Order: sequence, then structure tokens, then C-alpha cells
Amino acid sequence: MEILTTAAALQAYTENCRRTGQQIGLVPTMGALHEGHLQLVRAAAAECDVVIASIFVNPTQFNNPDDFRLYPRLPEADAVMLAPAGCTALFLPSVAEMYPRPAVVQFDFGALERVMEGEHRPGHFNGVATVVSKLFHLSRPHRAYFGQKDFQQVAIVRQLISDLTFDLELVAFPTVREPDGLAMSSRNRRLSPEARAQAPRLYECLQAAAQFVRAGQTGPAVQAAVRGHLAAVPDLELEYIAVADADTLQPLTENYTGRSVVLCLAAHLGGVRLIDNVVVGVE
Repeated sequence: MEILTTAAALQAYTENCRRTGQQIGLVPTMGALHEGHLQLVRAAAAECDVVIASIFVNPTQFNNPDDFRLYPRLPEADAVMLAPAGCTALFLPSVAEMYPRPAVVQFDFGALERVMEGEHRPGHFNGVATVVSKLFHLSRPHRAYFGQKDFQQVAIVRQLISDLTFDLELVAFPTVREPDGLAMSSRNRRLSPEARAQAPRLYECLQAAAQFVRAGQTGPAVQAAVRGHLAAVPDLELEYIAVADADTLQPLTENYTGRSVVLCLAAHLGGVRLIDNVVVGVE
């Protein structure tokens, strides 16, 4: 596995791959890798000749300086995990390499980002779109692999690809979970033992909410049930619970029939911000 640290090195590497007719898969990450990331790498290796994984904790998508400062950074350990999973090149740039000058272009995804993460983290998706655009331009992948745990991010990247006509396929994989149901996340490393023991309650709550949706309960009733369920969890602060159309991400209050409904939540547990979601098909 090659380790590339500059934009020029990545461009040269991928240009050579394309010149020889190889299919390129890209797995963008912020590191502190877990089985969810490795699943994406393995999928890319099964479908592509070359797999590029990027590890970059992107400062422009954090609106909380402490969250950026505390985000786990384990590049050496991550590199050891990537090669056996099928990664052929690791892109490991510095902030100065990715942002030699402050970005001026601003992305606005309209209604798609006015809800959920976009509503509670102003500027977040502008930062995501900026860094993802840079990675797409530098690596020129045929396929890019993302995890469905970041449901809204996948929708934003899909819109980005469409609007800017990136010549690549977006491949989204289902959320990978721990045996107790907790969605795998790099932030889970920061949970105290007590918070980790309570964290599966988030997924339990979403599963219960999915049953309420299938039973036809209104969006506000589902949200109230979730809030009530989580109110008893020690040291947990629910940031939002959304009942939304899985395609447009716009809130739904009722009349789910024939729709794909996504239930998304964000919560602070022991000072660590966690997100999760489930998709519910309603016939």
C-alpha cells in the first residue's frame, strides 16, 4: 500500500491508473477506522482495480472547535488496518495541503440542508461538499463509497455529484452496528464506560419509532414518544429526532403510505455527539 501525502502525488498516482485502464474506488474517511470503514474498503476492492482511502479530519465541516480538537486521530493504526482490507493507496494530507488558501466558494443545497444536521450544524455541509469536491477532483474515482449512517451526508453528496456532473458512481452501504445495536462511529471511542452502556438505547428507540410509523402514528406523536423514551437515559441530551421523507429529507407528519420514511436522530451522550437513523418502508 502506497502512502501519499500531497495533492500532486495523488493526482499523479490516479492519472497513471486511469492511463492503464484501471477502475478507481475512493473511500473518504476522517480516520479512527472501524469495521464500517473497512467494509467500504473491501467492497471497493471487490469492484475496483485500485482502492484509495483518504484520512483527513476536515476542519471546515466542524462548527464546534472542541469537537474538531477532540476528534480521534490514529493514522498509524489506521494504515495497518487498511492494507489487509484491500486498500492500495492511502491519501494522508495535512490541512495546509488540502487548504493552501481559505476556500471562498460556498455550497448551498437548499431544502436538503435546512433540516437535521444542516439545521443544527450551520456550515457543516458546505465544509463536507468542499472537501469531497477536492477529493473527487484529485482522485478522479469511478466509484466513491460512503456509509449510510451519515444519511443526510449521502443525500448531499448525491446532489453534489448530480449538480456538478462528477463522472462517478456513488455507492452507499448500510450502517454497520456493534452486536448491541450501536452504530459504529469513530466518536464511540470517546464514550465513557457508563455512556457506552447506555448508547444502544438510541437504536432501540429508533426501532420502536419505526414500529410507530408502520402503525400510522403521526410524526409529532412519534417524536414525542422518542423524547419520552430517551428522557430516562442518564446524561443524554436529545438534539433532534426527525421523521422525514427518505428522498427529500423534508419532515412528514402523516400519510406515510407508499413512502420510504427515514427516522434520524442526534444526541449528546456524556458529552459525545452521536447520530443514527433507520429507514422504514411503508406500504
